Amino acid sequence: MGSRLDARTLKDEVASMDRRPLLDLGHPLLNRVADSFIRAAGVGAARAVSREAYFVAVEGMGGDSTGLDSTAKRSHFSSARGDDGQKSLDAVVKSASKEAIQWGLAAGVYSGITYGLREARGHHDWKNSAIAGAIAGAAVALTGDNGHSDHVVHFAITGAALSSAATMLSGIF
Repeated sequence: MGSRLDARTLKDEVASMDRRPLLDLGHPLLNRVADSFIRAAGVGAARAVSREAYFVAVEGMGGDSTGLDSTAKRSHFSSARGDDGQKSLDAVVKSASKEAIQWGLAAGVYSGITYGLREARGHHDWKNSAIAGAIAGAAVALTGDNGHSDHVVHFAITGAALSSAATMLSGIF
């Protein structure tokens, strides 16, 4: 006899996360922004740590990792073999913290704007997602190392395109 937990799908797990706020700040908008920030920040930190672990493993095996992350600066461990473990740990913490803030910012801004637009317009559609995605993309670009206007516009367009496409495709699957 299987338990209720065995019958749950990933979709059920993700859907139930939306109903249980991590923090109750007294207003649905604040709850949504804080929850989105915290959850996405955790994902961003995990991504940064796993990426650094991967690069250490590739470099430790004598592999070449120069082309693996060419678009973004990544913090290298100063010594993959343990010569200076404190600097290595500092590099990972710095990278994980920066990515956590960036992912949390993107999720919080996107979530807050979509909520506000849904309340103001009375419904949620691809237009709300495009606006929120563009603003969240621009916010993430401004936190990066390259704050040029072309970079910000590129991130805004990408954010708008991805979020509106996700909204339009969400009814299909």
